[in-house]
Amino acid sequence: MNFILSSLIFTPLLAALVVLLLPVRRQKAIKAVTLLGTLVQMVLAILLYFRFDGSAFANGQQGYQFVEKLHWIGFSLGTLGRFQIDYFVGVDGISISMVLLTGIIGVIGVISSWTITKNVKGYFLLYLLLLTSVTGCFLALDFFLFYLFFEFMLLPMYFLIGLWGGPKREYAAIKFFIYTLVGSLFILIVMIGLYTSVIDPQATAVQLGLIGAGGTAAPNAILQVQQMLQQNMVSSADMVRTFSIPAMMEPANFIPGSLLHVLSGVELWYLPIRFIAFLLLFAGFAIKVPSVPVHTWLPDAHVEAPTPVSVLLAAILLKVGGYGLIRIVYPIFPDAGAYFSILVGGLGVLSIIYGALNALAMNDLKKLVAYSSVSHMGFVLLGLASLTTEGVNGAVYMMFSHGIISAMLFLVVGVIYDRAHDRAIQNFRGLAKVMPAYTTFVIIAFFASLGLPGFSGFISELLVLLGGFSAPEATGMLPRWLTVVAVFGLLLSAAYYLWALQRMFFGKYWIFPELRAKATITDLNFREYLMLAPLAVLALLFGILPNLLLDKISVAVTGMTQLTLQNGQEQLELVLSSLIR
Repeated sequence: MNFILSSLIFTPLLAALVVLLLPVRRQKAIKAVTLLGTLVQMVLAILLYFRFDGSAFANGQQGYQFVEKLHWIGFSLGTLGRFQIDYFVGVDGISISMVLLTGIIGVIGVISSWTITKNVKGYFLLYLLLLTSVTGCFLALDFFLFYLFFEFMLLPMYFLIGLWGGPKREYAAIKFFIYTLVGSLFILIVMIGLYTSVIDPQATAVQLGLIGAGGTAAPNAILQVQQMLQQNMVSSADMVRTFSIPAMMEPANFIPGSLLHVLSGVELWYLPIRFIAFLLLFAGFAIKVPSVPVHTWLPDAHVEAPTPVSVLLAAILLKVGGYGLIRIVYPIFPDAGAYFSILVGGLGVLSIIYGALNALAMNDLKKLVAYSSVSHMGFVLLGLASLTTEGVNGAVYMMFSHGIISAMLFLVVGVIYDRAHDRAIQNFRGLAKVMPAYTTFVIIAFFASLGLPGFSGFISELLVLLGGFSAPEATGMLPRWLTVVAVFGLLLSAAYYLWALQRMFFGKYWIFPELRAKATITDLNFREYLMLAPLAVLALLFGILPNLLLDKISVAVTGMTQLTLQNGQEQLELVLSSLIR
């Protein structure tokens, strides 16, 4: 068995154990071990990226690459069957981009954290634990394992904001914790419902004696078990229920008469129970995206968090929400995804416009960037709701592109804050005269974020808009006017970025008088070049050569989209017909 995925997940944890053993006074050693751990993880992520076969589509239980599956928790429930949880990890075209992004941003975040002086050991311990959790989320194929990593992200981020943040750090940390915890509870409820409704066909085949213990079930054995299940020929005692996400994606693995079976006919608040489950899962992950109206924790968290934590939050933690929607919510409940397509697309467009309008009104540069994240992540929802090949590919590309660009944006905000201890746009003029190199990177970050051709942001927005405009004919999921409204978000993003650029960087050099005594306005140092230059190169590279990523993700994303659309239309008819009866 290849253990590259486990190495990716647990390398930061191993580094954290080494940091734990180091004396508190050995600050340089603590930072060096953390940097080494993240560098090893990045090298493994790049190696995985090049070894990954982008031509394969993971359908159901088959097709995931570098799979590691070990029985973790299992015991007999008597007449209720068997309880089973697996350590099940794997990678496909949807997750490979997120793993690569995590590896890159992990290293950039450590370099950005080099100036941390308060409780250095505790900070880097939490940083490494957070990286372990995020990587685990992107690789877990068992829902219970995914949920463990998802929940564990709460604690490191809570303390990183609450202990190393700004003046209102306690309020921001608690708000982040409560919002995310509520979303986690929604996900937990549905996860339990899915577990009671889905079997593992291979493990059930072993229980039935169709294959030997430890053997691999042939496709015909899997099909036989599924047919027996749907004909009520499998007793409860022989059923092995599962948390496997690939198993949950196959309608034939749902137990007839179970709560979340398409023909269960169960209603709650005049909606099929499957639709309620979809809405709960969607809400849980939408909080993490974040989508309007459950976004209000994000600006507070960003403003109070130290720069490296803002980088991690914007670049990779928000992507867990979008990834959860693409990996879990839509493939498991495609019928509800089709039914609520206008709702999801509408929330995406609302996030695009509302986030952009708020960014336009901000005088705090960091808040402007925070609201721009709300706006840009709205494109992920719009692309996913279209259920077109272009739209969903654009959504995945947007998550990767936004991760690179948002990290760069928060780093350039951190540079000026380190020098002036202030981020108010109105307090600076003409910075280009004294900080020309810094201004160059600001211009690259701003123009990449607003979608200038040649940068990765342009490719992702173009694909999403193409998917949105073609959706009425291709899938019938979205009205075209929603996409037309989304285009205005691009105009607004150009307005707030160009406004900030003109106010802060051009004209005669001037700084607010009260800041002059404590501000030291100098250009970039070597460490800051080391952070910003790779991100600028990546934003250009993936803008000029988008196939570097699309060749890895497009087959899997296209296959998942088509399968979700097909299953969604078929299951929606069954769900609605069961209610009529």
